[in-house]
Amino acid sequence: MWEKIDDLSFAASYHLKRSEVIQSNIANADTPGYRAKELLFEKELQKGLELKKSDPRHMDPDRKKSGFKEIELKNIRGYDDNRVDIQEELAKLAESSVMYKALGENLKKEFAKLKLVISGR
Repeated sequence: MWEKIDDLSFAASYHLKRSEVIQSNIANADTPGYRAKELLFEKELQKGLELKKSDPRHMDPDRKKSGFKEIELKNIRGYDDNRVDIQEELAKLAESSVMYKALGENLKKEFAKLKLVISGR
């Protein structure tokens, strides 16, 4: 149960940080030469690698160590060398907001389950 809460919390913090990066992109939409940024979810990338411990002498892959990595996007340049597509950024912001709210609801449900187990009802 704790692992699920940790995973939900990690995902929610990713979407919160991603929203901040997207808001920064939107705020700099008129800044000449600004390059839009995106946040990579390195934990998800590492899940795809499926690290396995095949020998008892191997170290355990630590899933909780991974974090977020901010990168510059290579979008099409605007008239002033600005690389922010405002429509795309607004769509990403809406998506991230919906995901953050959904994760918050899931966390609330997990804590309600935990409260039920602790109270013994």
